[in-house]
Amino acid sequence: MASKIPFSVIAISLFLGLAFATVDEDVGTVDFSYSGENGPSDWGMVKAAYSACASGKNQSPINIVKKNTVLKQNLQLHSREYNAVANATLINWGHIIGLHYGGEVGWMEINGKKYTFKQMHWHSPSEHLINGKRFTAELHLVHEAEDHSNAVIAILYRYGNSPKELDPFLAKLGDAFQRLSKEKSDKDHVTQVNVGMFNTKPLTFNNHKFFRYVGSFTTPPCTENVIWTILGKVRLISKQQVEALKAPLNPGYKDNARPEQLLNGRQIELHDEFEHLVTKLQTKKERTNL
Repeated sequence: MASKIPFSVIAISLFLGLAFATVDEDVGTVDFSYSGENGPSDWGMVKAAYSACASGKNQSPINIVKKNTVLKQNLQLHSREYNAVANATLINWGHIIGLHYGGEVGWMEINGKKYTFKQMHWHSPSEHLINGKRFTAELHLVHEAEDHSNAVIAILYRYGNSPKELDPFLAKLGDAFQRLSKEKSDKDHVTQVNVGMFNTKPLTFNNHKFFRYVGSFTTPPCTENVIWTILGKVRLISKQQVEALKAPLNPGYKDNARPEQLLNGRQIELHDEFEHLVTKLQTKKERTNL
């Protein structure tokens, strides 16, 4: 059964357990919304700590226009296979549902810096767009370095029908989501379900194609200088799985995607091994024809 705990108690316990350290997307009560009063256009005015939501020049999410990306094959994304953990906890923060880990799960390396995997959470519909298209859902894998800088891997989802093609990771959480949905959270309380031993291997991803840019967290306080990596492979999700992601959330937060933010001249880089190979073959052919 899901347990209902005062927000301050669970926030302090998670902090002491280093479950999310200084990851901003989980700090503070839900004093913002996704529509109407205190909606995305007003986040920067909710309180001074959220000013970056309005004044920041490197905000997320963004629309990724493929033809405007810069192909860079030297982009790095080294990851170790995520481990099985014994104390995973599914948490309903009211505005998002996250899966937190009490021990070290895994890490990734970007440009020689190690980022430890801290937590993951879902948004539906997706926050990032590709060529103006918004997807069904988006999973954020939040990582943090020793200097408290952050990097997030985003996985996009679209609807699929075949059970064999659906994301097995979400399928493993089906029972936990059902238990979580039986008790709603509010701005002063969060609900949590102990998942226990949990294998994160299905989260393992390939790095054959991905987009990279510098942005921010997508919820207040919208902290910037976050390195975003959006995977090129879109995974499949069922309508039932999307409903499970939305059901426990507070009213007004069922659709928890921040609107597209201005690019403000930022460069979006693309690592695409297939496109790189095609370019090499074309160059070789042109040289042969000289």
